[in-house]
Amino acid sequence: MQQLRDLQGLGPKSEQMLVAAGIASVASLRELGAVAAYIRVCRHAQVKPSLNLLYALVGALEGEHWLTIAKQQKADLIMQLEGFEQLEKFFAEAGEPLHL
Repeated sequence: MQQLRDLQGLGPKSEQMLVAAGIASVASLRELGAVAAYIRVCRHAQVKPSLNLLYALVGALEGEHWLTIAKQQKADLIMQLEGFEQLEKFFAEAGEPLHL
């Protein structure tokens, strides 16, 4: 069975952060997607991870090196994060938490 650390660009430290956030398998990571997984890790981490983790998660799912992802998809990924923050704020104002 493939472990998270076996994915390209993810190592034991990344795997540890993902598991602490409740993402314990490659299947769980694929189901959530990189952006939602990154947000969940940020919510559970004592120290907020850098955007490099987001790029590594995308790269791991796409089989690309994280630097390639950072160069090619950086703006799009940041817009996705900002969109999620706006959606989360909208739900909070309506009194309904947004769960990932």
